[in-house]
Amino acid sequence: MDTAERQVKESGCFICPRRCGADRTRKKGICHVSGEGIMVARASLHMWEEPCISGERGSGTVFFSGCPLGCVYCQNREISRGQYGKMLSPGELSEVFMRLSDLGAHNINLVTPTHYSKEIKEALNLAKEKGLNIPVVYNCSGYELCETLGDLEGLVDIYLTDFKYMDRKTAKKYSGAEDYPEVAAAALDEMMRQCPEPLFDDEGMMKRGVIVRHLLLPGQLQNAKDVVRYVYDTFGDNAILSLMSQYTPVGDMSGYPELERKVTAEEYDALVDYAWGLGVENAFIQEGEAASESFIPPFDLEGLEGF
Repeated sequence: MDTAERQVKESGCFICPRRCGADRTRKKGICHVSGEGIMVARASLHMWEEPCISGERGSGTVFFSGCPLGCVYCQNREISRGQYGKMLSPGELSEVFMRLSDLGAHNINLVTPTHYSKEIKEALNLAKEKGLNIPVVYNCSGYELCETLGDLEGLVDIYLTDFKYMDRKTAKKYSGAEDYPEVAAAALDEMMRQCPEPLFDDEGMMKRGVIVRHLLLPGQLQNAKDVVRYVYDTFGDNAILSLMSQYTPVGDMSGYPELERKVTAEEYDALVDYAWGLGVENAFIQEGEAASESFIPPFDLEGLEGF
């Protein structure tokens, strides 16, 4: 490696599986964000996570702008494309965590944190020095590097992760990540290594563990079944499945006509029945009309006043 190559390696970003190598202090990475600091779009109590995460008081949810994965059907595209947010320093982010704790949040919920994981680690350490003592939730797409997750060991208590695809062609078509199945499988292994068994308090709130979400997409029942089988066969009920039917077409879906509809009740019921048939006992399911844009909060810089 010559000097120029070494400088690129040292200054570039290799924190996600894309390994784009961008110097994000100067230009945007594949995650769509750049600049000195952490771009945050919202920090508030959120009631729409799994019951053991949101509870009665809400999850202290921090939405980070940008995303390394970039799914064509993203329901948070307003911020995932890095077009909106307020830049914070790690110190300021630690204050955001403390504000949420003071509001009574059950936990600190980091949404799409991957590309800011180094800065988040610094902010969490600062917050813990200030007395932060509620669980930390790493809420991600599942497209993670094991070394990035390993660097967070001891700081993250709960992994709330997607497992989107077992089919490489589907992963490439909808997320431009043909390697998603094997990357997500390795990442889930690391999450389970850190948090091998779920732990709850007397109120049923999760204190430690792994929840694996799968959002059923229209026409993708077989892919969903393959995900459920892989997770259950590999980890049993120690990895708690969350089967989601809330897919809602948003934005311009031209080029993907198959995604321009909601999931049918028949599709979702078939997935749930399949999970029960495998022997799954520990899972979250959605009942009734779950597909709604009410799951998408307004990204209005709430909770970031004064920064």
